Amino acid sequence: MKKFVLLLITAFTLVSFKSDKDAYQIFDQNGKKIDYDKLLKEISEADIIMFGELHNNPIIHWLQFEVTKDIYSQYNEFLALGAEMYEADNQLVINEYLGGHLDYKTLEKEAKLWPNDNTDYRPLLDFARENQLTFVATNIPRRYAAMVHKEGFRAFNDLNDEAKKYIAPIPFEYDDKLPGYANMIKMMGGHGNNKVENMARAQASKDATMAHFILKNWTKGKTFIHYNGAYHSMNYEGIVWYLKKANPDLKVATIHAVEQADISELAEENKSTAHYIIAVPETMTKTH
Repeated sequence: MKKFVLLLITAFTLVSFKSDKDAYQIFDQNGKKIDYDKLLKEISEADIIMFGELHNNPIIHWLQFEVTKDIYSQYNEFLALGAEMYEADNQLVINEYLGGHLDYKTLEKEAKLWPNDNTDYRPLLDFARENQLTFVATNIPRRYAAMVHKEGFRAFNDLNDEAKKYIAPIPFEYDDKLPGYANMIKMMGGHGNNKVENMARAQASKDATMAHFILKNWTKGKTFIHYNGAYHSMNYEGIVWYLKKANPDLKVATIHAVEQADISELAEENKSTAHYIIAVPETMTKTH
């Protein structure tokens, strides 16, 4: 009788656990489930952590904040942050905000903030502000990326030295055979179309510039966490390719966010896209 009761309790417990709704699941690159603490410990050993996000996913934004806070409190106070969402020519006004010289309303007026900045990225900025951490605006100014999209890399020839301070040193290497850029070209119509090829070049100008400003603000012993759209670092390409080109010995840990209908297992196509993959249900609400 006791054994029967124990079996009933065990069955009930398993059913209860099965009915839970998980908001996310972390996997390693091979699709093996890992827990948050293991993720945190392993990425803390990296020089640079690339957190590839889904721009409008609240769970991923929450995890970005939690990872940042926990790396700082548990592993390395010598921490720097950086993000695609802030453009290099806004670094001065961001520094003024970080230093407590401006309030957020002024920052909103003076900087080119994304529509979801207040909910999704301001918590990271404020964390840096409260703890006197560096926060780097890594992205190329959008007007220069737009020029590349229109004219190709020759657009840089028309920029003066002041403008070039906000871009990776020119000329920078570009390989249109990298799968990320090649697939972009293929999806948009294929080679031979200047407009399409320039789209990939504009993407590369963002990747190269973000890598440049990450390295410019990283020193040995520091942990640098960078927040960017997942496509900029997936498959160890994009920003990661430029980082490793500049410094092959750099320890880079990549995190890649994906949406799946079922997050109990990692979909085959999402394996090996990063060192760590965070799967979130497709039905998760959006921030914008």
